[in-house]
Amino acid sequence: MPDTAQPPIVDFDGPLTRDGVVAVARHGAKVRLSPAALRRLAAARDHVDALAAGSLPTYGVSTGFGALAIRYIPPERRTALQRSLIRSHAAGAGAAVEREVVRALMVLRLRTLATGHTGARPATAEALVALLNAGLTPVVHEYGSLGCSGDLAPLAAVALTLMGEGTVTDDTGVLVDACNALRTNGIGPVTLAEKEGLALTNGTDGMLGMLVLGLADLRTLLDVADITAAMSVEALLGTDRVFAADLQALRPHPGQAHSAARMRAALAGSEIVASHRGPECHRVQDAYSLRCAPQVHGAARDTVAHAETVADRELASAIDNPVVLGDGRLESNGNFHGAPLAYVLDFLAIPVADVASMAERRTDRMLDVARSHGLPAFLAADPGVDSGHMIAQYTQAAVVSELKRLAVPASVDSIPSSAMQEDHVSMGWSAARKLRTAIDGLTTVLAIEYLTAARALDCRAPLRPAPVTAAAVALLRTRVDGLGPDRHLAPEIATAESLLRTGAFTRTVTPDLT
Repeated sequence: MPDTAQPPIVDFDGPLTRDGVVAVARHGAKVRLSPAALRRLAAARDHVDALAAGSLPTYGVSTGFGALAIRYIPPERRTALQRSLIRSHAAGAGAAVEREVVRALMVLRLRTLATGHTGARPATAEALVALLNAGLTPVVHEYGSLGCSGDLAPLAAVALTLMGEGTVTDDTGVLVDACNALRTNGIGPVTLAEKEGLALTNGTDGMLGMLVLGLADLRTLLDVADITAAMSVEALLGTDRVFAADLQALRPHPGQAHSAARMRAALAGSEIVASHRGPECHRVQDAYSLRCAPQVHGAARDTVAHAETVADRELASAIDNPVVLGDGRLESNGNFHGAPLAYVLDFLAIPVADVASMAERRTDRMLDVARSHGLPAFLAADPGVDSGHMIAQYTQAAVVSELKRLAVPASVDSIPSSAMQEDHVSMGWSAARKLRTAIDGLTTVLAIEYLTAARALDCRAPLRPAPVTAAAVALLRTRVDGLGPDRHLAPEIATAESLLRTGAFTRTVTPDLT
């Protein structure tokens, strides 16, 4: 989604924001630990060192982990304990996940370390800072997290890199051995001390990172959807009167009002809309996919707003088990359970599917000569010889069908693990992975609506579209030709997707809501 220039330095002196996560994950923002963060780290570590020197067994400090927590580990074996924890937990499988996901996970784990509630040493946190700033990205696999006890396998892959083991991609994307990559960048491998294995792995950071990235994408895509819907309304000779502010005020959902205002503004000044306002137009109501777009897009916006609230709460949290409290106690807890994130990750997949479904219905209507009010069949230059956008709608339909399957929740499917010690898990990582796939699918569906609506508006010449929708058509025409015989459509779909993903569309096409 949209790029930013010269991202700020994230210094953990205050709360980490969603924008800060995106800046580090996507745009390479540098990170640093403030003096206050270093003091918090040192104070918490002093408490852990005192417990390590004591004679009483303390979970995560002088015992095994999970179902093996009943075994006391003598001091001389504790370095091996930490090393074994990371090696055994770095047990992921499947394809490597995206670089931005791993970087989000890393900066979020660093944020938790900086709270001073994990007991990690300042030097260990500084090593994670160095890893991020060098652009080294550990290879994290698709499968390995159940979203409870944290995103264990993904986070363990990062910790493994800090130890100088495993593989990473460098800042150019080349796969290299972690040990050599650390040496090249002047980063010494970390020998983990008591409690640090848990401190590095017991968090919801993968789930939260993908939620934050997804929310940023959805804000952009819902803005796109308002405009492509307005283009379709215009092309199908629909009315803008149903988007009037007084009608929206009768049902005061904030997202609905916002989307309706954007669609109203997008259609303002349209010769096409004005051409059928008079008494000669006998159509009473538009189809739901046109008339109810603000209601669906608005409900999606309100769902995003709820998910943002959950994400912001998680960003203000310190997730680890056990945690170091201010008075020096080390207490076990259940804050690592991913349910709050898993639920909203699943929830978001529902409006993603529904917004896409509605966009596909508008696209199909523009291609159907019986419902398009004068547009050529399939928007073909020579119907019968040419097929126009017929199969582009097939692609939309295939994606929408997949999105409906992706809307089935992952968080209801708990599978016990760790000899029934971890007998209920959130599956939040799985919910996050399918949401990312769903967001990609929504991008494709909206790109095809954009291509189709632009072509349909061209067909309405000499009537001119509204200034906002005309700007959308003009942007597309810088990359994709207008009316004409059939062309290879796949590259044109990819081009339209790129305009949406990079933010070029939303930067160029901006309704005036004043």
